[in-house]
Amino acid sequence: MRKDWERSCRHWRRRWRGWKRLEHTRELHLVAIKTLKLTEDLLGSVTKTRPQWVRLVSAVDHRVDRALAILRPLAIADHRALLTSLRWPPPLSNLTSSSLDTRKSNEVPNPLFTMQGNLKHQYCENFLALCHLQELQRQRKSRQLEGHNREVALHQPLWAIEELVNPVSVASQRHFSKWIDKPEFIFALVYKITRDYVDSMDELLQPLVDEAMLTGYSCREEWISAMVASLSTYLAKEIFPIYAGQLEEESMTGIRSQARTSWLHLVDLMVSFDKRIKSLVEQSGILLSLQEDGTLQISSLSVFCDRPEWLDLWAEIELAETLEKLKSEMDEEKNWTKKVQGAVLPNSDDYKSPAVGSSIFRCLSSLIDRCRSLPTVSLRSRFLRLAGTPLVKRFLDCLLLRCQEAEGLTALTDDDALIKVTNSINAAHFAESILKEWCEDVFFLEMGLEQGDQLGASVTENSGSEIPIEEYGNGIFHTEIVRFEDFRTEWVEKISVVVLRGFDARCRDYIKNRRQWQEKSEGWTVSKTLVGALDYLQGKMSVIEENLNRLDFTGIWRSLAAGVDRLIFNGILISNVKFHDNGVERFGYDLEVLFGVFRAWCLRPEGFFPKASEGLKLLKMEKKQLQDALAVGEKWMKDNGIRQLSVAEVEKIRKNRVFTK
Repeated sequence: MRKDWERSCRHWRRRWRGWKRLEHTRELHLVAIKTLKLTEDLLGSVTKTRPQWVRLVSAVDHRVDRALAILRPLAIADHRALLTSLRWPPPLSNLTSSSLDTRKSNEVPNPLFTMQGNLKHQYCENFLALCHLQELQRQRKSRQLEGHNREVALHQPLWAIEELVNPVSVASQRHFSKWIDKPEFIFALVYKITRDYVDSMDELLQPLVDEAMLTGYSCREEWISAMVASLSTYLAKEIFPIYAGQLEEESMTGIRSQARTSWLHLVDLMVSFDKRIKSLVEQSGILLSLQEDGTLQISSLSVFCDRPEWLDLWAEIELAETLEKLKSEMDEEKNWTKKVQGAVLPNSDDYKSPAVGSSIFRCLSSLIDRCRSLPTVSLRSRFLRLAGTPLVKRFLDCLLLRCQEAEGLTALTDDDALIKVTNSINAAHFAESILKEWCEDVFFLEMGLEQGDQLGASVTENSGSEIPIEEYGNGIFHTEIVRFEDFRTEWVEKISVVVLRGFDARCRDYIKNRRQWQEKSEGWTVSKTLVGALDYLQGKMSVIEENLNRLDFTGIWRSLAAGVDRLIFNGILISNVKFHDNGVERFGYDLEVLFGVFRAWCLRPEGFFPKASEGLKLLKMEKKQLQDALAVGEKWMKDNGIRQLSVAEVEKIRKNRVFTK
C-alpha cells in the first residue's frame, strides 16, 4: 500500500513539474505574441505615414513571418498537450448504435465543463493566446492585402476549435469503419457529438474569442462547421468511392443491384442531416454564413463541390427513378381525363389540368427540394439542368405525342380527339403557370442571376460588350416556359383552324347564294343555309368550352371570330354581290344571330367582327349619305365611324348597294 502511495506521489510530482514548465513556456509565448502585436501596430502606422519605406517594412515583415512560423506550431503543441491533460476527446467506446438517439450521454461528461482550478485557467489562457495569434495573423494579412479582395483570403477556420475537432474526428472514424453499410449510424454519431458539446462553445469559449477581439467568429458555428467538414471529408474518401464503384460495375455488367438505392439513401441522409444541423446552428439566433461566392459554409453536401461528376451521377439516378415512378401514371389514360384535385395553384380549377400534370410537378417539386441543400448556386443549377429540365422536356414531348396521335386519327374533326388535345393544352398551361410562379422565387432568381453573369462575361470576352441580364429570360426554366407557350399557341391555332374549316364547309352554299340578297325573305328571319353552320359552330364551341381552360378558350373564340369575320367579308361583302333593301335586312338578321353565338363569351360581340359590322353599317346608310361618298376619303370614313375598312373596300361595298325604294 505504501509503495503504491509513493508511486502515485512521484507521478503527480512529475506532472506538476511538467505543468510548471508548460506554464513558463506559455508565459513566454504570451510575451512573444504581445511583442509581435506591437510590432504589427508599428508596421501598420509606418505603412500609412511612410509609404516610401517599403523595403524596410518588407524586411521587418520577413523577420516577423519567421517568428510566427516558429511560434504558431509551439502554441498549437502546447494547446494539444493541455487537451490531452483534459482527456479530450471524451471516450466514444461506450457509444452503440442503439444509444445514438439519446439526448445526452450521462456516462461521458464534457471535459470543457468539468475542468477546474489551475487546469481551467491554463486552458483558457492558452485558448486566448491562440485567438490572439490568429487575430495577429489576420491583421497582418489585412495590411498586406490592402486594395485586394481581402475577405476571401482573411477568413480561416478558428484554430482553437479545429484543435478540438481533429482528435474527435480521428476517434469517430474508428466507429465509422464498422458502419460502411449502415451510414445512418455515421450521421447519427456526428450529430450527437456535435449537439452534446455545442453548449460549451457558447458558454465557455465564445467569451474568450470576444475578449481576443477576433471579430466575425461564432464558436458555435465554427464547431458545427468543423464537425460537418470532417464528416464530408470522410464521405468523400471512404463512402462515395465505394458507391460510385458499385454503380460503374452495374453499368458495365447490366445487372441491377442495390447501388442506386444505396446512393439515394445516402443523399437522403445527407439532406436530413443538413436540415438538423441548420436547426442546431440557428438555435442561438445566428443565421448560416455565406462565403463570398454564395457558398453555404455548413453542408455535408459540399462533397459535390470538388467532385461534380458525383453530382451528375446523382442527378442521373434521380431522373431515372422519377421517370420510372411516373411511367405507370402517364400510361394510365384516366389520369389524362381526371382533373387536378386541390389548390395546387391559386384558381387552379381554371386550368382544368389532368391529374397527370399534378403528379409530374409533385415529383419535380421533390427534386427541387432535395437540391436546395446543395451549398452553391452553381451546383443547384447544374443539378436541376440534369434532373429537372429533362423531366419537364419529357412531359412536353408526351403532350406533343398525344396531340399528334389525335390529329393523325381524325384530323381533330371528332369530339374525342378535340377533348384529347384540349386536355394536353390544359396540362401545358398548368405547367407553364407553375414554372413561371417558381421562377419568381429567390431560389430560382439566384440561378438566373448567376446564369446571366456567366453568359454576360462570356459575351464580353468575345465581343467586348455587356448584355443586360434581362435578356436571359426567366432563368433555368426559361426555355421550357417558352416551349410550353409555343405548344399552346400552336394547338390552340390548330383547333381554331379545324373549327373554322368545318364552319366554312357548312356555310359554302350560304356564301355562294348571291341571289338571296336580292330576294324578299319568306318568313325566316335568318337564312336557312346558315342555320346548319351556326349549329355546328355552337356545338363545337360547347365541347371546347367545357374541356378547355378559360384563357386558351378565350384565344380560340377570338381567333374564330376573326376568321368568320374575314370569311363573311371576303366571301359576301366584297365579292361583287348586289345588295337590295331586303337583302340588307336579311344580312342584318344573319349577323345578329351570328353575334348571338358569341354573346355567351362577351358583351359586344360585334366588336370582334369589325369588317362585317362596318360593312353592314355601310349597307344600312341612306342613299344620299352613300352618294356623298363618291369622292370617298379618310375624312368621310372618320366622320361616319368607318375605321376598319380601306378606301377601296368602302368604294366596292358602296357600288354594290342597290336601292329599290
